[in-house]
Amino acid sequence: MPKMVRRAFVTLLGGAAIWPFAVLAQKSDGIRRVGIIMGFAESDAVWQAYLATFRQALQELGWTEGRNVRFEYRFTGESDERMRRMAEEIVGLAPDVIVASTNSVVSAVLATTPTRSTPVVFTWVSDPVRSGFVPNLPHPGGKITGFHNFEPAIGGKWLAYLNQIAPGLRRVAVVHVPEVAPNVAFLRVIETAAPQMGITVTPAEIRNAGDIERVLSEFGAQGGGLIVTPSALTATRRDLIIDLAARFKLPAIYSFGFYAESGGLISYGINQLEQARPAASYVDQILRGASPGDLPVQLPLKYELVINLKTAASLGLVVPSSLQLLADHVIE
Repeated sequence: MPKMVRRAFVTLLGGAAIWPFAVLAQKSDGIRRVGIIMGFAESDAVWQAYLATFRQALQELGWTEGRNVRFEYRFTGESDERMRRMAEEIVGLAPDVIVASTNSVVSAVLATTPTRSTPVVFTWVSDPVRSGFVPNLPHPGGKITGFHNFEPAIGGKWLAYLNQIAPGLRRVAVVHVPEVAPNVAFLRVIETAAPQMGITVTPAEIRNAGDIERVLSEFGAQGGGLIVTPSALTATRRDLIIDLAARFKLPAIYSFGFYAESGGLISYGINQLEQARPAASYVDQILRGASPGDLPVQLPLKYELVINLKTAASLGLVVPSSLQLLADHVIE
């Protein structure tokens, strides 16, 4: 037996003894399977709301859970090991399509399916071309498509908004996971833009909660501001990051509105719910026979600026009225 085939066979047996029966059932009961791998904690209300919107959208398109579709959920948090394990489990169930969120989870799924035989719809992904997921956005080809959040240039906007809300800043740490390629791209853009504003940039590499505590404490002891780039780790540990920013009086900008709603100072990025319905539409089309490679990767239609005035006041910042007028949502 060839080595690759033998490894796949062992993985199926080791992952769950019921998988072969599940695959047979799929072919006989007429119910389509959708595997969903979220790079967040299952208890996180933000992502449960996202999934509820996704399921509702699919139901409106004719897919009712238990009647003609079944969802298989896996939640990974920030653990790379758990991402790999959950990807193997979902792929072993032979779903009709996999929905994968965050760059790290998509990487784990594609590493588990090197031939890319299972259709994949990704969400909450930044820069999918440089990440190696698709060759281009209009014609992704193969078995993968989806929705992405940010191009590297957004790093300059994050720095500009942070400088506007806290104009006295001279030091900024860019909190990022170095293994996530777009995080590094954001850092490079910020490093290029910072000298024009008289700001020094410190790369703040993190890989786990312990790194977050150590790196932010070391940086915070000398003062400055934070740019928190998007990843499964920063989203899952957002309460820790926000608490440390408050403890060390660090003005910080984040990539999604739920950070500001959780007590962060300011955010600029997409609304997390806005990808749920389009993602459901892509899943619907694939279940009805469309090829993922023919569905273009979609860009966000808009970014939202959210400002938390309570947090600004606790930091001794006065938010300019001009900035408040630009905001899509101001938390008072």
